[in-house]
Amino acid sequence: MALFDIGMPKLNGYEACRRIRTGPGGAAMTLIAVTGWGQSEDKMAAQNAGFDKHLDKPANPFTPLAILDEIVKA
Repeated sequence: MALFDIGMPKLNGYEACRRIRTGPGGAAMTLIAVTGWGQSEDKMAAQNAGFDKHLDKPANPFTPLAILDEIVKA
């Protein structure tokens, strides 16, 4: 599982997600966008980039733990 800020310098979170998805093992990873951009278009862009989840900032710090718990139980 990896958490990404969308607005990273040089390589934004969308592009980082796309690159991971095309790499070895990338399809099996759980990738989560954590961003202050929470409009419906932003959530769609995250989904189109390959993110599994989109969390708006400020995100509840327990939400990633709950997602990790879901992964472990699956």
